Amino acid sequence: MNILADLKDARGIQSLYRGLELRPCGLVVRNCLIAIAVILLSPLFVGIGLLIKLNDGGPILHIARRMGRHGRTFGLFKFRTMVVGAAAIGPGVTGATDARVTRIGAFLRRMKLDELPQLVNVLRGEMELVGPRPEDPRYLPYYTRDQLRVLDVGPGITSPASIAYADESQILVGDGWESIYVSEVLPTKLDMELETLRERSLWEETREVLHTLWALAQRNT
Repeated sequence: MNILADLKDARGIQSLYRGLELRPCGLVVRNCLIAIAVILLSPLFVGIGLLIKLNDGGPILHIARRMGRHGRTFGLFKFRTMVVGAAAIGPGVTGATDARVTRIGAFLRRMKLDELPQLVNVLRGEMELVGPRPEDPRYLPYYTRDQLRVLDVGPGITSPASIAYADESQILVGDGWESIYVSEVLPTKLDMELETLRERSLWEETREVLHTLWALAQRNT
């Protein structure tokens, strides 16, 4: 499904950059490295899966509907951190006091371990390592014409905006946390993503991966 096909405001939008896509040989190298990482991390994957299963007996993975490049939706893989059926009983974002988050889920979110399965999304060609974080399609109507340009590129596992808002749920407090997200957090994040795309380079992407690894190490110490 291509969401942008039905949006008149999206027509005529030009890509912010050209020529940064990896060539076939580069993709092969990247995917081989990611595949090796997945294999090395497999004991951690199994351990997390067992904790989730033992917690409430529900599914280990949650597949969230997200917007990819050109607005095409795809299934984003995450370790499940909420009660079964959480998407049907609440907002598309998680607040600081969200009762849908399980005890194990709160730990996984704090350590950012719930995002690890997205390495599979990268292998499938649905995501990149670095790029704008994919949003829930329900928030697309809140994008400005300029902000729609973030959909010119593939979404990523990490970005400067995602690091800046690593503790996003702590900002979303009170009963109306979704309205706070839509009116304050989402516009700021999208503007940050746009600024990053304007300065995008292979060096910047490499630096962002290293920055992310450092930030994760700091959180886990």
